[in-house]
Amino acid sequence: MDIRAMLWQEARSEKKRALPILSFPASQKLGVTVEELVKSAPLQAEAMALIARETNTLAAISLMDLSVEAEAFGAKVRFSADEIPAVVGQVVSDEEEAEALEVPGLDAGRIGIFVDAVRLAREKMTDKPLLAGMIGPYSLAGRLMDVTEIMYTCYDEPETVHKVLEKATKFLIAYGEAMKQAGADGIMMAEPLAGILSPDMAEEFSMPYVKQIVEALQTDDFAVIYHNCGNSVINMLDGIFAQGAAAYHFGNAVDMEAVMKAAPETELCMGNIDPAAQFANGTPESMTAAVADLMARCGSYRNFVPSSGCDIPAHSRWENIEAFFKAL
Repeated sequence: MDIRAMLWQEARSEKKRALPILSFPASQKLGVTVEELVKSAPLQAEAMALIARETNTLAAISLMDLSVEAEAFGAKVRFSADEIPAVVGQVVSDEEEAEALEVPGLDAGRIGIFVDAVRLAREKMTDKPLLAGMIGPYSLAGRLMDVTEIMYTCYDEPETVHKVLEKATKFLIAYGEAMKQAGADGIMMAEPLAGILSPDMAEEFSMPYVKQIVEALQTDDFAVIYHNCGNSVINMLDGIFAQGAAAYHFGNAVDMEAVMKAAPETELCMGNIDPAAQFANGTPESMTAAVADLMARCGSYRNFVPSSGCDIPAHSRWENIEAFFKAL
């Protein structure tokens, strides 16, 4: 399936449909906990199929559990019944540990579960594209080195960070290829930690590695969609658009109208209704107003696809999710 052609067709339509990052709220309708969901391929496949069946989303997206890749490298993960898993502690703290860090196989941790989930979901879904969720290289390195410590290390020992990034990138290419072979039509690659870097630092520590992944994975029938929800994004748009992704997804910390004004007409952009304020804590009325405002500011752009600003929380109210699609 040529997902890029489909997304462009929808972006140019007078009645745009949306591609929100929507997966975890399916746990409510399945009657399972978040922890059960992230540890079961069949449940994840059911969740993706449910979202595709019960909403007007352009594509189903696999679970955006950004602890999975770090866990494969040996990171400790804290699980919770109601919250997305979180990485705790450090795997790499110095150059010696960076050198010793091994690139894991695809049988490490829960990687196989997430690949199998895409394979099972593909068997259940034939009428909508399927995107696999995956973390970006700098965001993965930050989870391995600690999100605060990596900032200091970028200044003090940049070669250590680059060593981790090289290994993270090698693994992510293999992981993305496995998702492609499992039947995904593309990946949604989340690189949120890069959004707090300066433009110069993002150019050094994130963008070249993202571009490597895009060039390795993206084909005519497999798309890479880049997500960044950092508040510094607006200052690094030129570098972001140079990464070559099929589309770019922006978080609600960014003024979406400013993004659209700066974006070349050839670059497909998505965003950015607030997941917490609207999907989780809003009302159908406030959601309707938020969608109306977003579309008034951005709906006329023929390279814009409406979406959530980031991953929609598991506890989000389904009446708000339904109001989002209805408002469009």
